Amino acid sequence: MTRRAGFTLVEVLVSLMIFAMIAAAGAAVLGVTIDNRFAVKAASDRVGDLQRMRGLLRADLGQATARRSRGPTGRPTPQPMVGAAAPGDPILVLTRAGWSNPGEQARPSLQRVEYRLVEDRLERRVSTHLDGARPGPPQVLYRGVRDVTVGFVRDGVAAPAFISSIDRPLPDAVRIGMTLEGYGRIDQLFLVGGGR
Repeated sequence: MTRRAGFTLVEVLVSLMIFAMIAAAGAAVLGVTIDNRFAVKAASDRVGDLQRMRGLLRADLGQATARRSRGPTGRPTPQPMVGAAAPGDPILVLTRAGWSNPGEQARPSLQRVEYRLVEDRLERRVSTHLDGARPGPPQVLYRGVRDVTVGFVRDGVAAPAFISSIDRPLPDAVRIGMTLEGYGRIDQLFLVGGGR
C-alpha cells in the first residue's frame, strides 16, 4: 500500500491562519488608503472653495465703481461701498462694473453685489438691476465661516467705515477677516479697482 502525498490537518490550519492574517492586513491597508483618499479630497475641495471665494471677492472689489445704488426699499446707500451697520445687514455691499451681456439684454453693465453671513455660510447675492431690485438667489461661497469683519483701508489705515468724497469715492483697499472652520483666523486684503 502506497502512501499518498498531502497535507495534514495541522498544516492546512496553519496555512489558513497565515492567509487570514495577510488578508486582514491587506484589508486594513486598503481601508486606511481609502480613508486617506477621502480626507485628501475633502481638504482639496475646501482649498478650492477658499480660492474661488477669494477670486470672487478679488474680482468684485477690483471692479468696484463709485456709483451708489438703491436697495429694495428705494433708499440710496450712503456710500458707493458699505459694510454692515447693524446685525443682520450685509457685511459688504458694492456696485461693480464688468458684467458682460452676451445676449444684449436691456440691462446695465453695472451690478449690485452684496455679501452676507447666514448661519455659518458666506453668501454672495447679485441684483439684476441697480436700483430697487431685490437680490437674486444666494450663491454659497464657503461653509464653516464665523466672525467676519470688514475694514476699509484709506491711506494705510483700516476702519469699519469710510467717508467718500468727490475726488476719492472709494477706499484704497478692503481688509476682510474671517474665522474658518479648520483654518482658524484668515485676514485678506483686496485692492479696490475704482479707488485712487
